[in-house]
Amino acid sequence: MDDATLRALANRIAVEDLLTRYATAVDRRDWDLYRTVFTADAEVDYTSAGGIAGTIDEVVEFLSASLPMFEMTQHLVANVDASFGDGNDGSVGDVATVTAMFNNPMRLVDGDVWFTGGWYHHDLVRTADGWRSRRLREESAWFDRAPF
Repeated sequence: MDDATLRALANRIAVEDLLTRYATAVDRRDWDLYRTVFTADAEVDYTSAGGIAGTIDEVVEFLSASLPMFEMTQHLVANVDASFGDGNDGSVGDVATVTAMFNNPMRLVDGDVWFTGGWYHHDLVRTADGWRSRRLREESAWFDRAPF
């Protein structure tokens, strides 16, 4: 394989690892791990699911307050569509646009289970620490058994 193919494969694996880290962080309520998915100035938008849009600190506060109503969540992230491009500063291959499908069962403390699915839209940038999301927008497509 040539270097360009190896770089493309390495980028793809790193992005899929980032998406897995995101799902793991949310499901475990590990907010330190969650923060490693994003740039310090990232914007996160969960409004399509009834959540908020805001900074990482605002979103972590919201998730910390709202997720305890669920005794478990289990994100499955799949069908990753990633496009890699060049940064505004002329850097090559240092930005990416990613859309990934999610399916998430969520069990309430009373035993009822809600299901939701949709897409995560990430704008990624390569940093010294690897790929990070500078913008995440959740696009909810469906809910099953949710009371709203």
